[in-house]
Amino acid sequence: MLIVNADDLGRAAEVTDNIIACFRRGRITSASAMVFMSDSERASELAAAARLESGLHLNLDLPLDGPDLPPLLRDHHGRVAEYLRRGKWKQLLYNPSLKKGFRYVFEAQYDEYCRLFGREPVQIDGHDHMHLCMNMVADRIIPPGKRVRRNLSFARGQRNFVNRLYRRLVDAWLVRRYICVDAFFSIEPVWNLRRQERIVQRAHSCNVELMVHPGLREEYEHLLSPAYEALIQGVPMGTYRMLSKPSD
Repeated sequence: MLIVNADDLGRAAEVTDNIIACFRRGRITSASAMVFMSDSERASELAAAARLESGLHLNLDLPLDGPDLPPLLRDHHGRVAEYLRRGKWKQLLYNPSLKKGFRYVFEAQYDEYCRLFGREPVQIDGHDHMHLCMNMVADRIIPPGKRVRRNLSFARGQRNFVNRLYRRLVDAWLVRRYICVDAFFSIEPVWNLRRQERIVQRAHSCNVELMVHPGLREEYEHLLSPAYEALIQGVPMGTYRMLSKPSD
């Protein structure tokens, strides 16, 4: 099964509109929604009207630009985001001084998603994959049994050995605690159709998530192109809701 998931629903009006347009054209199967952002409220209404399935796109590192942010959330999120933006390696380190902040920000965004959409998120992932940063993983902040996005899948030679080993260890922990797909890829670079064909072919034998960002003009145009339409023809398509248990 192939899950084509669009990130950043609600981040801004143009991003939301592009995601809805792709869904109505059958080019994506689901989306991940950001809360406490400028277009979050409208995005939830449009997604409900279109019957677009969505999950929570946890935002730990981008400024929250929605109206009427709770002061405590602004404070906790600001400190978490400042820490993570100091360098990519920060997500690999555990910061005990932010233990309370990470949990508060997650729970606040989870509750806000439930308020906006009237239900719990189908899956949980994160902007810049920060839902897998060390504070989130070590403190087991995401409750067990949820559908959670795994690390990007890389073949031998695409990343160094230590990088691939770390991802493999985290993924092994994830699949014991959560419901995950078998492989996860980004559609970038959009010009590499041969790579995308290989990814799509895997969906005939296992569960694959393909991450897309219709808010980016190049990706949006590619998703609406005849080449992409032909690419997904005949492929079993689905959503995270169809994953009832970890694949063997």
